Parts: sequence; C-alpha cells; structure tokens
Amino acid sequence: MRELNDADLYVKVQAKDKEALSLLYDRYEKLLYSFSYRIVKDGGLAEEIMQEVFIKLWKGKAQYSDDKGKFSSWLLTMTRHTAIDVLRRQSKEPDFELDERDSLHSDEDSVEDQVVWKERGQVLRTAVSKLKDEQQKIIEMFYFKGMTHKKISEEFDLPLGTVKGRIRLALKHLKTSLGEKGGVSDESNL
Repeated sequence: MRELNDADLYVKVQAKDKEALSLLYDRYEKLLYSFSYRIVKDGGLAEEIMQEVFIKLWKGKAQYSDDKGKFSSWLLTMTRHTAIDVLRRQSKEPDFELDERDSLHSDEDSVEDQVVWKERGQVLRTAVSKLKDEQQKIIEMFYFKGMTHKKISEEFDLPLGTVKGRIRLALKHLKTSLGEKGGVSDESNL
C-alpha cells in the first residue's frame, strides 16, 4: 500500500481494511501508549486503553472528519477520553495526575525527535503562561490533571457553562498564539 495519509487510512479502516488499520496502529502505537501511561500510571492499563481506542476505530464507534482537525489530535483526544472513562470505572473519585514532562516520546525516539518534542513543550508552556490566571488553572486541571468539567466547576465554584466557556476561550487564545509563533500547525507537529 503506497504511503497514505491518516485520513485516507481512516477511510479504508471504515471499509474494514485490516492493512490500513495495521498501518495506523504502527504509526500511533507508541504515542497512544505513552499518552495513556501518563494518565493511568500503569503499563497494562495503558495497553488496554490503546487497544480499546483501536477497537473503537475498527468498529466505527468514533467518527473522524477533516473538519474536526488533524487525525492525530483527534486520536489523542479519543485516547484521553477513553483513559478517563477507564479511571472512572475503576474509582468513583479518580485521583490521578499526569506527569508534567517535556514530551510524549519513548526512549527509542531519536535525539532529534526528543529535542523537537522538548521545544514544542516549551512553546506550549510559554503560550499557556500568557493566558489569564483562571484560564491557566482551568486548562491545567482539564488537560494536564484529567479533571472533568464538573469537577473543575465544583473546585472553582463556577457554573458548568462558565468552565466550558473558559476552556473554549483559552483554547482559542492558544490557537492564535501558537499560530503566530509558527507553533503546532502541520501534521507532523502534534
């Protein structure tokens, strides 16, 4: 199979092309595993989460379209949601935190890849630091600590809609800020 982009492979997976699923798995296995592991802190559980994401992909339980953004970002979002769902199933009060690290890289990544991830992490941290204080705190709680909208609402004693609105506004500011700096924009810059 010639080198297909992620969206083309996704279309083939929806048509039950096993080779396309295998190619997507090979592309994203390490990334999804390390991302899951950062959330759950358990290798076996991270493996289960990764497998569950690919099963959802295969069974068509999650629908991707280009207007949802990059395929890789959509896949990471699905992984995050799956990991949080798994943690909720295990405990009514999930108490977990992501390690703040410079990258989602594995030890097998090249030095160049690790440097690129580190630089991207710094660009993102700088962009987040320029947000208003309440937006910074909410983004940190939601994306880096895995807290739900409801938990953040309770933590800050804010209406749920306000929390969601602040997250949307913060993401809009981050997108603008990162776009101006030539930050995360193309398919390779996840």
